[in-house]
Amino acid sequence: MTELTDITEPATPAAPVAFPQDRSCPYHPPTGYGPLREARPLSRVTLFDGREVWAVTGHTAARALLADPRLSSDRTRPGFPVPSARFAGVRDRRVALLGLDDPEHKVQRRMMIPSFTVKRAAALRPGIQRIVDDLLDAMIEQGPPAELVSAFALPVPSMVICGLLGVPYDDHEFFEAQSRRLLRGPTAEDTQAARVELEKYLGALVDRKAAQSEPGDGVLDDLVHQQLSEGALDRAETVSLGLILLVAGHETTANMISLGTFTLLRHPEKLAELRADPSLLPGAVEELMRMLSIADGLVRVALEDIEVEGETIRAGEGVLFSTSVINRDAAVYEDPDSLDWDRSARHHVAFGFGIHQCLGQNLARAELEIALGSLLTRLPGLRLAVPAEEIPFKPGDTIQGMLELPVNW
Repeated sequence: MTELTDITEPATPAAPVAFPQDRSCPYHPPTGYGPLREARPLSRVTLFDGREVWAVTGHTAARALLADPRLSSDRTRPGFPVPSARFAGVRDRRVALLGLDDPEHKVQRRMMIPSFTVKRAAALRPGIQRIVDDLLDAMIEQGPPAELVSAFALPVPSMVICGLLGVPYDDHEFFEAQSRRLLRGPTAEDTQAARVELEKYLGALVDRKAAQSEPGDGVLDDLVHQQLSEGALDRAETVSLGLILLVAGHETTANMISLGTFTLLRHPEKLAELRADPSLLPGAVEELMRMLSIADGLVRVALEDIEVEGETIRAGEGVLFSTSVINRDAAVYEDPDSLDWDRSARHHVAFGFGIHQCLGQNLARAELEIALGSLLTRLPGLRLAVPAEEIPFKPGDTIQGMLELPVNW
């Protein structure tokens, strides 16, 4: 794996850096992003189709711009950047929550906030712990080796989000497969087809819930029997909300569990600190989210001219936020390329910032603390089952994580 000294060599680009790029090491930014780190807080980058857009790479500028209403998240607007070919075919389809601007966004977010508060996440912890314990029991009973993504990292958040939403977990193989196809299918046609399949599935589920005289206790049931029945949402909006919650609710956390585990196993001294002092775990989760920045490349389009650090982002220009670079800003984080459980990393932008900051962040923190803490406690001899260089991880144009993670203990 590429060492960090290779990643951070100063360089002056002869042309805008290509974005996105694959990582050389799954827990470090791509080697080719070195020039972006040197040119903070703003650079020009080139997308897959040759279009140049602004890349925000400075921490202070990123938080200011992510909170700026002059940048739009609506990908149907003219000039909205498409970071990879697979998403070109769905840019004309609006996305609930993440793809809406205020005031529409505020209306939908207010509907969802009660289900994702700190208090609600705390109430879910015992159930999350039972899920984690049952999966670890099954792994231990079967014995090593195990493939941690399929045996643990993916089913934990899938079971949690299904229970929260009121989606039958018996259907998990279908929606997990379609989510993979949606996020990393090889073609735009795959992405379009996966979205259609997920919408059909969730549409049928919404219809079944609407026909029930007594609603279930899931978030989707609440949306159907309150917001949909009262006219605050139409069917398409209800389906779209269900889709974004279902896909984001299991994909991101699953990748954090797998990549977080891999990163800890590659830093045995930091792993030993966590085992010796479990009270470090909440801070360690924040630090891992900062370090790993699995959702790299948030995209926006400027609605007006915006002055930033002596540069002008013109109306209609695309803007992306490289979270992997932003979260390594040395002006904010001392020795940013190292893991430090004692640093205050809570103000990272791994969850975004501003009105679109991740709605499920409290739930994600709870899942990560319980999953990683239990994994390290129950399997004290946990180690990689094959050399690290042989373990496949995901390409740079999707959510970062491990494709497989074979382990022994």
